Amino acid sequence: MDIAELIQITLLSIQVSGVAVILSSIMGVWLGAYIAISEFKLKKLTITLIDTLMGTPPVLLGLILYLLLSRSGPLGFLGVLFTPAAMIIAQFLLTLPIVTGLAISAVESLPRELREYIKSLALPAHYEVLLLINEARTGIISGVLAAFSRAVSEVGAVIIVGGNIRYYTRVLTTAIVYYTNSGEFDTVLWLGLVLTLVYFAINAVVLLLRYRMGERSD
Repeated sequence: MDIAELIQITLLSIQVSGVAVILSSIMGVWLGAYIAISEFKLKKLTITLIDTLMGTPPVLLGLILYLLLSRSGPLGFLGVLFTPAAMIIAQFLLTLPIVTGLAISAVESLPRELREYIKSLALPAHYEVLLLINEARTGIISGVLAAFSRAVSEVGAVIIVGGNIRYYTRVLTTAIVYYTNSGEFDTVLWLGLVLTLVYFAINAVVLLLRYRMGERSD
């Protein structure tokens, strides 16, 4: 594998995971914050379900999506199986419970006095949610980056719905599987190094954000 292909695989990995996490964050952060401030009968059950979905086996998710997106499946008309779009759908569904669950935890971990003060302002629900998201932004951002880490490292679902097609749907994790099976361990080590650098970059961003948020709070 040449440098150009390595760069292409790396950029595709970041693109697929990035788009999936952006979409899951747009939905999950608001949903999580809204659940955190709401009181309804099935709230505990809903949170338990979200926590359970956070541990969804990627292979199972990939198999379900494959059946739905295949030509004979109910969503076969979309024609997205074995494309980057299918991989984005898989990672979106994988990271949505993670972002939602961690957003719930971040909002609920805010001081009760602060939450009660914001509630006493009698603002419309979406403004209240927006204020709480802003106050819990450090935890929420950490949750989003954790979801991105999970997405980048995921292999089971994306290899099933993406097909691991060279120059089209092959990402870092699926490339590692392919070259391991091919016995090209030097290539595997390079891919593993790049994946490790991606993890390092994510963790560096988390630490930087926490440091800056800490400075602002001081």
